[in-house]
Amino acid sequence: MDPRPVLLASSSPYRRQLLARLGLTFEAASPEIDESPFNHETAEQLATRLARSKAEALANEWPCHWIIGSDQVACLEDKTLLNKPGDHQRAVQQLARSSGQRVSFMTGLALLDADSGNIQTHCEYFHAHFRQLSLPEIENYLQAERPYDCAGSFKMEGLGIALFSRLEGRDPNSLVGLPLIALTDMLRNWGLNPLLQPLDASAKLEP
Repeated sequence: MDPRPVLLASSSPYRRQLLARLGLTFEAASPEIDESPFNHETAEQLATRLARSKAEALANEWPCHWIIGSDQVACLEDKTLLNKPGDHQRAVQQLARSSGQRVSFMTGLALLDADSGNIQTHCEYFHAHFRQLSLPEIENYLQAERPYDCAGSFKMEGLGIALFSRLEGRDPNSLVGLPLIALTDMLRNWGLNPLLQPLDASAKLEP
């Protein structure tokens, strides 16, 4: 399969920053989908379905592209979903419930060939063990980073790392919202190897 132009189906600056690490030229656009869970849908099913739906939502508008969709779902050990809190009060409640617990993050990933309709999907698991958090710690953290648009109420790439006692998983990028190891596998499956591509001069890669 000949490589196509790449589109990231996301308005998230975090996902754009992650994808830029692969050094590929890409565009980004925001899909409009209903993210409500279905009845009896597991967290893994929800994350994978939303990732696929994001990619498919842009297929008609970007018919010659490979479209990347990704979505993350977090849940407590009792399977309670932790969505994007949206405001301070809900974020306090989420972090208080996560305190001392293992929280599982499932990041759905889809790579769609808009021309042929071929699609690859994957769900990446990552587990975060939260420290026992006091209310002052929670309040100070939220005031510092205001992660109200992040599932689980934290930003892994910032001070949020101090919330955890241990992390488990193969790809910490999935906590930020885009599992780059799995995405690289998908791209290579279709003949696009980031290690063999000319580096996009606009991509800001660490030395």
